[in-house]
Amino acid sequence: MMNFSELDVWKESRKPANHVYSVTKGFPKDEIFGLMNQMRRAAVSVVSNIAEGCGRQHDKDVIQLFYIARGSLFELEAQLFISSDQA
Repeated sequence: MMNFSELDVWKESRKPANHVYSVTKGFPKDEIFGLMNQMRRAAVSVVSNIAEGCGRQHDKDVIQLFYIARGSLFELEAQLFISSDQA
């Protein structure tokens, strides 16, 4: 098992997650359960899946959770484009 809090990728993934929370605070109230919620969940998913992967004992499981984190990054990117289109 790895200590996720020592990984640079985990440390760096916290930055966009915190940024998403800051930015979405300014979203309209009608987006609380829409795009704002989805963006926050995707951003937190990246950080969480990296941490969870580090807790797994088999390399295959670790890699799978890292791929899931990567997928969440792409999901967040798409949501950021949609958010930007609404501005």
